[in-house]
Amino acid sequence: MKITWKIKQFYELSVDELYQIFNLRIAVFVVEQNCPYQDADGKDSKSFHLMGMDKNNDLIAYARILPAGIAFTEISIGRVITSQKARGTGAGRELMENAIQFIDKQYGDMPIRIGAQRYLTKFYSSLGFEIASEEYIEDTILHIEMLLNSRL
Repeated sequence: MKITWKIKQFYELSVDELYQIFNLRIAVFVVEQNCPYQDADGKDSKSFHLMGMDKNNDLIAYARILPAGIAFTEISIGRVITSQKARGTGAGRELMENAIQFIDKQYGDMPIRIGAQRYLTKFYSSLGFEIASEEYIEDTILHIEMLLNSRL
């Protein structure tokens, strides 16, 4: 699957891009995972938005990159998501690799912290993240913090 990647700050997003972001996040995190939660949390306007678009310019992969001090002390990646049609294609790995590369270019080789859904621990570990907290419940879903240290 060919994916076109783009990254923008909040104020650079078009109305269509913003709609697609919220549509995908709600479709997966709220509807598919049956987890009503407040998605608009005040952090989007302070974040970078990494979008993976398919050949029809539909959003199929997305992550939010938050500068240090917004969600965690460290830089973080959140709202990591792939659409149903992109799952199993490697889009999630490509998404995370692009997010890490962007952080390295934008901020240098800094630690990256994520709040991962517990069932994805093996996936994030394969990218170099290590468990950095006890398990906890967030929005009725089991999570764990993971940390990616130096990539040099």
